[in-house]
Amino acid sequence: MSLNGNVVVAQGGGPTAVINESLVGVVLESRKFAQINRVYGALGGVRGIINEDFLDLTQETTHNLEEVAKTPSSALLSTRDKPDEKYCKEIFDVFKAHNVRYFFYIGGNDSVGTVDIVNRYAKTSGYDFRAIHIPKTIDNDIVLTDHTPGFGSAAKFVAQSFIGLNLDNRALPGIHIGVVMGRNSGFLTAASVLAKKYPDDGPHLIYMPERHFCIDSFVSDVKQMYDKYGRCVVAVSEGIADENGVPIAQKLGSTERDAHGNLMLSQTDLGELLVGHIKRTINTERVRSDTFGYLQRSFGLCISEVDQYEAREAGEKAAQFSIWHDRDGSISLSRIGDYAINYKLQRLEDVANRIKVMDDSFISSAGNHVTEEFKNYIRPLVGSGLRDGQRLIAPPVEKLLNR
Repeated sequence: MSLNGNVVVAQGGGPTAVINESLVGVVLESRKFAQINRVYGALGGVRGIINEDFLDLTQETTHNLEEVAKTPSSALLSTRDKPDEKYCKEIFDVFKAHNVRYFFYIGGNDSVGTVDIVNRYAKTSGYDFRAIHIPKTIDNDIVLTDHTPGFGSAAKFVAQSFIGLNLDNRALPGIHIGVVMGRNSGFLTAASVLAKKYPDDGPHLIYMPERHFCIDSFVSDVKQMYDKYGRCVVAVSEGIADENGVPIAQKLGSTERDAHGNLMLSQTDLGELLVGHIKRTINTERVRSDTFGYLQRSFGLCISEVDQYEAREAGEKAAQFSIWHDRDGSISLSRIGDYAINYKLQRLEDVANRIKVMDDSFISSAGNHVTEEFKNYIRPLVGSGLRDGQRLIAPPVEKLLNR
C-alpha cells in the first residue's frame, strides 16, 4: 500500500558524533519518493512535535544537508522527555493535523517505546501510518542489534583518550582512574582496552556495571598492579554498583538525581571518591582521576568512518522499510563475517523498554578486564586512525660510574 502524505523526523536523548548522518539519510531517501509531499524535522525531539515546531526539510539544499551530516550532535536539537500515553496521544493528534504518514525517531531505549505507543494509537484509530525507530546511543545498550550507531565513535574517543592517559602515566608513574559513561552496560568502558599495545600498557584494570563492584577488592587489584608495574591505569564505568545493585557513587555519598529519579552519575565525581579510598590504603603520592563526561558524545575529531556510514545507512534503510516496503519497526544491525553489516527490522515491542548488557564471554573471569572475544568485537567498530603509542627501541648505554 502506498501512503501519500508527510514525513516527520526527530532526534531524542543524548547526542552522538554521527546522529546527523541518520537524519540526513532519512531526509534524502524520503525525498526520492513521489508519495512524500513534505519532510518535516521536529525541533527538540518529541517536545517539538507537540509544540508543532517543524522545519520544512524538503526545502533544505542537499549540499547543506551533507555538511550537517558531518557535524556532531543533534542538528534538530533534542529532549529528555519520556512520553507517557497522554503525551503520545498529543503527538498522534499533531500527526493527524499535519497529514503525517511516516514517523522516524532517532534515539535510544526510551525512544523505541515512544514510537511503539504512537504507532499503536494509529492502528487503533484506523489511521494509515508507518513508524520507524532508528537506533542511536553511545552506550550500545539497545537489544537485538549487534551494535548501535554512535557507539563506534564514542568508543574511538575512549580508546584514544586511554592511549594518552597510559603514555602520560608511563612518563610520570602513579595511579590514574578514568571514569567512562555507562549506567547499566559497560561496552564504552570496555573499549578502553584498545589502548593496550605492549604487555605493560594500561588500562591494567577495567570495571563494568555487569559485575558487582567491591571497593576492598578494587583497592587490592590496584595495589597488585601498582606493585607489578610501578603504576596503574584504571577504566571505571560510572554505573558500577555493589552486590545489592546500589551504585557505588551513591554509597560514597552522591545523592543528586534527575527528573526521572535516576542518580545523576555523569555529575558525580566518582573518580575522586575512588581516589580517596586508594590514598588511604596505598602509599603513593600520584593518584589522579578524570571523568570523561559529555566529551565522549559529540567529539568531532574521533569519528569512526565505519560508524559514520552505518549511521547514514540506518537512516536510509528506515525510509526504505517504511515508504517502499510499508513496514514499521526498529532498525537493527546484524554482523556478517569479518566484517560486514546487514540491516534488519525488529518489532518495536521486542526492543522497547529493554537494555542490552555485555555478554559474559566479553568479560574476564576475574571481572576486572575484558577478553580477546571483546577485542575482536570492538576493533572493526572504531574504524581506522587510532594513534597508538610507539616506544623508543634504542639500546641502553653502558654505565661507567659505580653509583
